[in-house]
Amino acid sequence: MLKIAYHPIYKHHLPDGHRFPMAKYDLLPKQLLYEGTCIEDNFFKPAIANDTPILACHTHEYLTNLKALEIEGREARKIGFPLSKELVERELIITQGTIQGCEYALKHGIAMNIAGGTHHAYTDHGEAFCMLNDQAIGARYLQAKGHARKILIVDLDVHQGNGTAEIFQNDPSVFTFSMHGKANYPFKKETSDLDIALETATNDTTYLKILKDTLPKLIEQQQPDFIFYLCGVDILESDKLGKLSCSVTGCRERDRFVLQTCKEYHIPIQCSMGGGYSPEIKTIIEAHANTYRLAQDIYF
Repeated sequence: MLKIAYHPIYKHHLPDGHRFPMAKYDLLPKQLLYEGTCIEDNFFKPAIANDTPILACHTHEYLTNLKALEIEGREARKIGFPLSKELVERELIITQGTIQGCEYALKHGIAMNIAGGTHHAYTDHGEAFCMLNDQAIGARYLQAKGHARKILIVDLDVHQGNGTAEIFQNDPSVFTFSMHGKANYPFKKETSDLDIALETATNDTTYLKILKDTLPKLIEQQQPDFIFYLCGVDILESDKLGKLSCSVTGCRERDRFVLQTCKEYHIPIQCSMGGGYSPEIKTIIEAHANTYRLAQDIYF
């Protein structure tokens, strides 16, 4: 059975007027239930992550200061919004959703998180609305438990996974692959194991050709035991923050190819939703819902 991390806190506790389309965290599960893609049993409600897996990726000082709301000045401004106890709790719950998703993926081949994809969180600080790097933490969790030795992170959000690249910069056991908009944030990028920076207005044809030429070769070369997939839908032409020009159909084919490839190679995969900032919420929901529909079709 497809297992999906979702908690009501996902849609709460960001400041009023924040540019994130918070409605998507509430509307996406409702859409999946309404159309029959999912039933209530598909969803699980994560608790708060404990410190141990987090400290495998983030410094003790940073986690302590984050929980105490003692991040100030320039470091606080990098995160992008005023911290609150509830906001930190939300981040800890999202992180636990990805951790539990790893266990479900080992059992069922795939697991999803309605939130997550917080790839701008570094070892010792947060950036760009990301405080804890959920998939990096999940990777370390799997390794600590002995469930995986070699891990591949496939980050197809429009923004480079700079925090993820920094966390694993000297670690050959985790291969970081980021395919992103060249002109998008972050403007000073880190170095992933493989970065593919796409030109502004890259369309479906070019995007999909590059991805299909790259991913199978990468899997053959790296032989990962587990894959994390950051499936942001901010690659859409309509996205307010992205600079690529993919269609909803192209985005769906991207997801189909990634999931089908992982299934064919028998590699468990955990998916975190990532970004999506199109002006119309229905566009965001449709693009994200496609990922879950494909997961059901391909795996179950």
